[in-house]
Amino acid sequence: MGQSYDHLSLEDRCTIARLQAEGRSIRQIAAAVDRSPSTITRELKRNGAKAVYKPGYAQEQSKARRWTGSRLERRAALRKTVLAGLARGLSPEQIAGRLARENGAPVISHETIYRFIYAQIRRTNDSSWRRYLPRGKAKRGFRGTRGGSSASFIQDRVSIAERPPGAADRHSPGNWEADLMMFAKYGQAILTLHERTSRLILARRPANKTADLIAATLDEILALFPEPLRQTITFDNGTEFARHWQLDLKTFFCDPHSPWQKGGIENAIGRMRRSLPRKTDLNTIPTGRFNQLICAYNNTPRKCLDFQTPVEVFMSQLLHFKCESTSRLSPG
Repeated sequence: MGQSYDHLSLEDRCTIARLQAEGRSIRQIAAAVDRSPSTITRELKRNGAKAVYKPGYAQEQSKARRWTGSRLERRAALRKTVLAGLARGLSPEQIAGRLARENGAPVISHETIYRFIYAQIRRTNDSSWRRYLPRGKAKRGFRGTRGGSSASFIQDRVSIAERPPGAADRHSPGNWEADLMMFAKYGQAILTLHERTSRLILARRPANKTADLIAATLDEILALFPEPLRQTITFDNGTEFARHWQLDLKTFFCDPHSPWQKGGIENAIGRMRRSLPRKTDLNTIPTGRFNQLICAYNNTPRKCLDFQTPVEVFMSQLLHFKCESTSRLSPG
């Protein structure tokens, strides 16, 4: 019969480390973990650090040696396509979804792309690989602190709980979210609008964030669209939106300390941070370059849109309303 071999577990390695620290011999350690002395010798030689054997380090080294490579290791053309997409700022999910849409069948999963990147970080000890990922973070998680809320200072504030169902479930076009994208340099911000159904964003760089200017800028942007595409708009409780009642559409506000209730614009700003990090000096970004960045965002395929782009979906909405208005004017 063939001989089977089980890899050392993390528990085994912890036992090895403890017994070695106690000064036990190789044979005593081998007997304690029910392995041959040669296995223990090889383990200490392969995975031992310079001074002390560390079980966690040994476990990671063992996993790295057993890794045989993903599809991206074996298929150079696919790897080149994926890395090019990541370099353009697309997320692994967007790349996988777009490839599936273009080929008529799944080509690679987003999880495979994530695993490939993290495997490169472990194997090469080169943290620069994480910059291929959308947010460039080594660990996933959320951070935040709570403070006072300015909700009580906003005149005629209406809670998001009263927002119409069509706006809440994204089924009706013309429902917007707005927020300011702030930067490290004092006074710099981008006013961003997000259409909930198409995920289209519109952006301006106001001279300041006074409530009167923000309201006037929002009114100027929204006036570009027909009335059916100007239904509602949702804000957080920033005082820059205190003049909301001047706008010609229904306005709603998130609950205090709950910006996640307008998750579309929060997600949009997070994606824009890839090309416009907080430390950016907006004065160094020419208008043409700024417009290119917004255009690139709106022409990026999205999973939530079945990997269509926001522009494609929004233009279909706009065309629908134009056709409707034309049909009403035509003779019966």
